[in-house]
Amino acid sequence: MTGYFKDRDFYKKTLMIAVPIMVQNFVTNFVNMLDNIMVGRVGTDPMSGVAIVNQLLFVWNLCLFGGLSGIGIFTSQFCGKGDEEGIRYTVRLQFILTMILLAAGCLIFLTMDTRLISLYLHEDGGIGNAAQTLYYARSYLMVMLVGTIPFGLTQIYSTTLKATGETMSSMTASLMAVAVNLAGNYILIYGKFGAPALGVVGAAVATTLSRLVELAYMALFVCRNRERYPFLHGALKSLYVPGQLVINCIRKGTPLLMNEFLWSAGQAVLTQCYSFRGLSVVAAFNISQTITNLFNVAFIAMGSAIAIIIGQELGTGDTEQVRVDADRLTVFSVILCVISGLMLLAVSGLFPRMYNTSEEIRAIAAGLTRIAAVFMPLHAYLNASYFILRSGGKTLITFLFDSVFIWVCTIPVAWSLAHLTSLPILPLYAAVLASDLIKCVIGFVLVKRGVWINNITEYT
Repeated sequence: MTGYFKDRDFYKKTLMIAVPIMVQNFVTNFVNMLDNIMVGRVGTDPMSGVAIVNQLLFVWNLCLFGGLSGIGIFTSQFCGKGDEEGIRYTVRLQFILTMILLAAGCLIFLTMDTRLISLYLHEDGGIGNAAQTLYYARSYLMVMLVGTIPFGLTQIYSTTLKATGETMSSMTASLMAVAVNLAGNYILIYGKFGAPALGVVGAAVATTLSRLVELAYMALFVCRNRERYPFLHGALKSLYVPGQLVINCIRKGTPLLMNEFLWSAGQAVLTQCYSFRGLSVVAAFNISQTITNLFNVAFIAMGSAIAIIIGQELGTGDTEQVRVDADRLTVFSVILCVISGLMLLAVSGLFPRMYNTSEEIRAIAAGLTRIAAVFMPLHAYLNASYFILRSGGKTLITFLFDSVFIWVCTIPVAWSLAHLTSLPILPLYAAVLASDLIKCVIGFVLVKRGVWINNITEYT
């Protein structure tokens, strides 16, 4: 263990990549938390409506993330190889994929909005009104769909620049965006400075404006740094991509896109299973996940750092060093999340009191947060294992490791406990998270066997 921390330059490099991503994610989640509190102070039904829509949009967001990340594997290795033309080809593929996913997402949400939202509406005779929750959810969704366009385009810039090791620009763009989002929420939700009080619609408008600001900054950053990123200029004058690279990206990227889709859809199904305990549980999960996401930034940022560092090292062909670095990054990620978990435990009982809701919902939210804190180091290990396997282009293995596991193991456990027992939500939630221990064993074996060590930069 002590040998893992002797190379200060390695950890300096890791933190140079991870810290800006941590800051970016922390600020984004912190403002999301404030937004959530603002909506939560309007009432339980608006808060639940927004939470349901965000769960559905989460599936689309991760589909985009998975698709772009699959292509980003090639971008990272092309960067390590110094192949600018290869990077340019991946930018074109990212643009094409983003347009396809935008069209598909809007079509699904515009035609199936009521049906999808209603899956989460189970009244339990307590807090919450299903009809009102549906109304708020649909109003919020219609505006949020507009924001998916600038969001998708921003992700192309962000994915490409992060693959080269440039993370400061994305952090700065996010800081600007969250400032706009926070100010917009305050003004438009409550009707300040003469503006109308739009409630959840105001929250959606503010989010859309913030995404436009984020896109504008990223585009301006690239324009001002033409010499540093020549592969981004003129990349879309043509959409030509070598056929072999397209085939390689489809072969490697499709399992990753499907993985993110099935994993995020699995998370939505899990939430739907939990919702059978009533709308009070939906509201409590919204509160719990809001604060938990704030403390998850450490292992999420480390996942991005692992993808960048391991991907670039695989591109250079140094297979011995990459094994050592994979172990060091995994240990570092888990240690960070032990600290994060302890901090989350400390605030778990205080945070729910910031919401205008019932004591019952606050108590459930506090319990859910404590359970999430206990399992945080476990999820850090799983996240590190996932990104190590993905960095070598072994996306079929990550597909089996991640999304197939959740559908074969986790969801059956949650469904059975939710539908066939009267188990209260807290032990039910803990039992579902505990099933990931099986996944940890699988991840340990796959990483140690080195099945992920692979160079995929050839496209001719």
